[in-house]
Amino acid sequence: MNRRHFFQSSVAAAVACALPYGRLYAVDQAATQAAGGVAAVTGAGKATVIEQAAIRELRGALRGGLLLAGDPGYEQARRVLNESIDKHPALVVQPTGVADIRTAVNFARERELLVAVKCGGHSPGGKSTCDGGMQIDLSRFRGARVDVAARRAYVAGGSLLGDLDHEAMANGLVTTAGTVSHTGVGGLTTGGGYGRLARRFGLALDNVRSVDVVTADGRYLHASGDENPDLYWGVRGGGGNFGVVTNFEFELHPMQRQIIGGNLVFPIQRARELFTLYREYSAAAPDDLYVDAAIVAPPAGQPGICMFHVCYSGPAERAEALLAPLRSFGTPVADTIRAQDYVAIQKSTDRSDPRNEGTYLKSGFIGAFPDALVGAIVDGFEPHPDRSTVLFFQHGGGATGRVAADATAFPHRYATHNMLAVVAWNLDGDGRPHMDWLRRYWAGGPEGFTKGFYTVETADESQAVRDDNYQGNLARLRKVKRKYDPGNLFRLNANVEPA
Repeated sequence: MNRRHFFQSSVAAAVACALPYGRLYAVDQAATQAAGGVAAVTGAGKATVIEQAAIRELRGALRGGLLLAGDPGYEQARRVLNESIDKHPALVVQPTGVADIRTAVNFARERELLVAVKCGGHSPGGKSTCDGGMQIDLSRFRGARVDVAARRAYVAGGSLLGDLDHEAMANGLVTTAGTVSHTGVGGLTTGGGYGRLARRFGLALDNVRSVDVVTADGRYLHASGDENPDLYWGVRGGGGNFGVVTNFEFELHPMQRQIIGGNLVFPIQRARELFTLYREYSAAAPDDLYVDAAIVAPPAGQPGICMFHVCYSGPAERAEALLAPLRSFGTPVADTIRAQDYVAIQKSTDRSDPRNEGTYLKSGFIGAFPDALVGAIVDGFEPHPDRSTVLFFQHGGGATGRVAADATAFPHRYATHNMLAVVAWNLDGDGRPHMDWLRRYWAGGPEGFTKGFYTVETADESQAVRDDNYQGNLARLRKVKRKYDPGNLFRLNANVEPA
């Protein structure tokens, strides 16, 4: 670096140390750029500066985009689905291929930058964006290809679940792919991968036959049962701890396109009865029947409801008898259960309208569903005029439980259900009272019946809680982390600290 660059970077460093990160980050960046660099932060939380010469060099090495605060597209890239997360990366890299991802990872590692990797942006805690670090935004790195004869799908790391569903189902093939089509394949699959077909075909990660990964040292590795098997094991349940997955190879399964699915909706006053029926009914369901249950309290002026959500992918002639216990529950407020396209039901809970709301979530797995849990859910549930309040279950068990706890890094094979509680509020108001209420409600009732939680939904848990959540797989995960990311470059996740 020449004397002029050194002087400019020194001034920029002084500015960086004096300025906070947050909502005024775009203004801060303008000041530091004028001084000769871009204010940034390391993974350890220390202020640093990326000199302009390095920014120019990085931009020239990428085929995809490099965005700084103020650039067109920066605001859209930095945002995530949870609108209450308002963070400002120092720079956003938008790779179009593996070479760009390797360039970005090497750049970040050499400067010890904080790194966030964004696929669909669904992380409840906003871990796919960051203040002051590098965001690797994979939105330009998407695509799915199906090999019909081999029954395999090859899916680029930035793809959304809808990309996979669309291509596979066009050929009469499927694999487990979540319940919201605009979820990122990477985050959901590496964390677990519940979905409407999980009871029949296993978790999304159970259907992964190989992955390609850019690790923290910039290597591009293939991992499968035969090649780099420790990385293959760790990626399936260890989340983004080991690198950026650039390609997933999924096993596909034959399935008819038409399923039976939809909702049965009842007044909120019947919630206790509904959950009582649900705990018995869901326990006896065959693998090809997926059924959720929920209690929902909208903001003021809208009636509360409770509901069943169904997706039955088995022989159509069996549907009527299987659904009879739900039909006998009484006259619903709404009944949308019908024969429909599987891809359509996968899109049925998508969020397509722009909103100005924040959300906060707590979740946990249950391996048993005692009657006392029904009381814990209903008795403490409180509607509020300024928020939406929801508690719902995702149906597990079936094929998800017929895998050994240590066969993949995902240890929660005992889980019959994933239980989630969510509050949402308008960003014009203060979200803190609503988050505080949810913490009290969760800790005072439902949480006591849980064991572990879905790492995809991690938000503000402590490191000790995250460690405990990996259960008997933690020690092995820490060894894999030490091998592939000893400096903990990839830490914005359900983090595993290197052994």
